[in-house]
Amino acid sequence: MDKRLIDILCCPVSKRPLRPLTASERDQLNTAVKAGSVDTVAGEKVTELLTEGLITTDGQLVYRVDDGIPVMLPESGIGTTQLAGFAA
Repeated sequence: MDKRLIDILCCPVSKRPLRPLTASERDQLNTAVKAGSVDTVAGEKVTELLTEGLITTDGQLVYRVDDGIPVMLPESGIGTTQLAGFAA
């Protein structure tokens, strides 16, 4: 993703800055998705693995990036508190 775009994006809920999800964070999240234990903020089960994502700088919320386009809908965010041992 273009760094200039990341620099101007922020979480639509908390207004915190975002950063790219690291490979280890993505892998940990995808492991939980495969196990069926991840829901969006709206309570919908996450079934698609993330190839790319953005996370708030406080590590609390993840937004997926599909085909280079950030999905910044508040209800589509993934809270990290539901992930045991998630280290952002």
